[in-house]
Amino acid sequence: MFRFIARRMIVKFGNHYGYDVAFMLHMLETTPDVMNAFNALSTLADYRRCVPVPAFMAAKLVGTLHEDCGPCAQLAVDMTREAGVAADQIEAVLTGNEAAMSADTALGYRFATAIVARSDDADAARDAVRSAYGDAGVIELTLAAQVTRIYPMIKSGLGYGRSCSRVALGEREIVVVNAAA
Repeated sequence: MFRFIARRMIVKFGNHYGYDVAFMLHMLETTPDVMNAFNALSTLADYRRCVPVPAFMAAKLVGTLHEDCGPCAQLAVDMTREAGVAADQIEAVLTGNEAAMSADTALGYRFATAIVARSDDADAARDAVRSAYGDAGVIELTLAAQVTRIYPMIKSGLGYGRSCSRVALGEREIVVVNAAA
């Protein structure tokens, strides 16, 4: 019964986003118990209480783009649009155009970019987030950027993450800056 319900939920997710869920179905069929843990990742990745949506989704996009250049990146873009982030803000994150970002988007982008790259700017970016959103905001943006990285890594590890593609934003294709190669 669990497999039947889980399979339907996975297929529904895939259909909703036009996303290939073969790796999830493989996990379900091979080790069904792992799906509970896998689903818990979504709860962790979506934990947001104080950070504005544009900052949060920018951090998620950066984390995903650090590990993927294909369907997972497109999925992250589609979810960001669904969360209500303006297309110009999404494009600014995808292209690394900080001048076009709102203050919240830029804060999430800078912080996530610094921590996924482990750059020397990480402390300053963390301090800026802490100043704007408090310690809870640092936690939320850290989880947003880092937990989302695991999905493309799992997909690739299982042999399902083999393609790069351009990312579509509405009818336009966007050339992504700093995407995984």
